[in-house]
Amino acid sequence: MKVCIVVTHLLGTGHLARALTLARAYKDAGHDAVVISGGMDAPQLSNDGVEMVQLPPLRSDGVNFARLLDRDGTEADAALFDARTRMLIDTVQSQQPDVLITELFPFGRRILGPEFTALLNAAHALPRRPLICASVRDILAPPSKPAKATLADDLVARFYDAVLVHSDADVTPLSLSWPVSDALARKLRYTGFVAPPAAAPHADGLGTGEIIVSAGGGDVGQHVFDTALAAAKLDPEKRQWRLLLGGQDAAKRSADLMRSAPANVIIEPARPEFRQMLYHAAASVSLCGYNTALDILQSGVRAVFIPFDAGSEVEQGLRADALAQLDGISVLRNAALSAETLLNNVTSVLKAPDRAPRTDGFDGATQTVQITREMREAQPCG
Repeated sequence: MKVCIVVTHLLGTGHLARALTLARAYKDAGHDAVVISGGMDAPQLSNDGVEMVQLPPLRSDGVNFARLLDRDGTEADAALFDARTRMLIDTVQSQQPDVLITELFPFGRRILGPEFTALLNAAHALPRRPLICASVRDILAPPSKPAKATLADDLVARFYDAVLVHSDADVTPLSLSWPVSDALARKLRYTGFVAPPAAAPHADGLGTGEIIVSAGGGDVGQHVFDTALAAAKLDPEKRQWRLLLGGQDAAKRSADLMRSAPANVIIEPARPEFRQMLYHAAASVSLCGYNTALDILQSGVRAVFIPFDAGSEVEQGLRADALAQLDGISVLRNAALSAETLLNNVTSVLKAPDRAPRTDGFDGATQTVQITREMREAQPCG
């Protein structure tokens, strides 16, 4: 099959990471996959030979998803949106995919609705319409108004064959965070969690005994790094803390923070070996995005989650609360975050019983390939 996966990450890089994992699964199964990315560059993510098409990139203005900025930080104008839409249509017309997957839309990215709708119309106009699927994580941002859920239902009914839900229906059904109508329920296909194969421990033991602090690959989480730096200064054990900063200016921010860092702190841009390092770490301090949560489960590392909750976000809090039922995982809300509370939480999880790395339930990418292949084969020609 020829597969196109369309994704625009606006704040963190989790959506792009999941799209790349899906594309690699298609490639490994002998299919052709291309990822059409509309977000900023994410050099810490490897595409492993996956073909990528880069649209003129956008990012949100912090947590204000109603204001989108271009690569230079200028508010995006009509010309940029027109260029993105033309590229999307041209790509789907030239690729003539058998399967088209839109990451998050229509359950999010509503501000990009016109370009997604143009893409979907172009796909429906192809000589043989592709199988069209939406791809969503385990927990969505609940709609703030009933009209948003109604709009998503209407778009799914009009354009989509299936909604691929990357979770376990027995663990986190979509209904936990989204009103699932009868019509939508009939199109849901649960794939299991989408994660890359478990990383091997780092060959050089990088990260051994460290407190590794991360906040994904985007520009969020500065308050977590500031607090971790203060906690490291208070740490009576003088354990090694390593802060891995994401975002476009990670190198500059790392250098600025290092000027006031004590000897037991390393601050550097996010590393591609992050997942390997977790196997050796004493503990992880992080947000609780989808991909990070799966990394924690696969590695078995002790963890303190500080779920992202700016702009009334609840997704990460719901996920963190569920995971905190496991040994060696605690949740620290931003409202209670301080150097002292972070240090206390780290100390607490370090005393918790060991938690074995989890190996089952992460084959969502492989299941996605199988589900879409079977649906495509059953799809009428023409």
